[in-house]
Amino acid sequence: MADRFGDSLKGTQNAPRTPKKDSGVLVIGLGRFGSSIAATLDRLGQDVLAVERNPELVAQWAGRIALVEADAANPEALEQLGAREFPVAVVGVGSYLEASVLITGNLVDIGVPQIWAKAISNEHARILQRIGAHHVVLPEADAGARVAHLVSGKLLDYIEVEDGFTIVKMRPPKETQGFTLAQSKVRERYGVTVIGVKSPGIDFVYATPETRLSQNDLIIVSGHADLLERFAARP
Repeated sequence: MADRFGDSLKGTQNAPRTPKKDSGVLVIGLGRFGSSIAATLDRLGQDVLAVERNPELVAQWAGRIALVEADAANPEALEQLGAREFPVAVVGVGSYLEASVLITGNLVDIGVPQIWAKAISNEHARILQRIGAHHVVLPEADAGARVAHLVSGKLLDYIEVEDGFTIVKMRPPKETQGFTLAQSKVRERYGVTVIGVKSPGIDFVYATPETRLSQNDLIIVSGHADLLERFAARP
């Protein structure tokens, strides 16, 4: 196993770089999910090291992000990569359940402080949580739920933060147009909070009780999903 890991490095155009203390993200798996995370973090200036066992994906991403060809399901490979030095690791290997569980377990064993893992089902998510993943993401389920909310009503964007608490983008209902937030009493009447407003030609600004809404405004509203749906359904 160690020899295979060593051989895999020979075909890698970007050798692994030493992570900075208390910074850096280890991204395992360069499918659509993992590669999007790695590329975005790299663009944001984060210290990122990607790990991928598929030579074709390694060749595709070589020269674009720091990466190494290795099998992260092999604990020895992770040790040689210095995985324990990373404060954050992302397991983007979701389609292969066994590999996903093995890799996550290996990261837990070496004590990575924050482990994010992709799951493809609720059962998969529960397994990852039980073995020690700190954050489990179900991209397809989350995307499906988001689209369902967008196509079923007047919401322009929808993000569920946690346990039903949601942030949405929408147009203000007619009954709030021409009034300040203090006058329309959105929070008292509907149980949701307008936190930002964008008027045409102006950037988003934080909302205050004195903020006056108009027909062409975009508003950012937070609250429980059910309450937000009711508020958005107002004419």
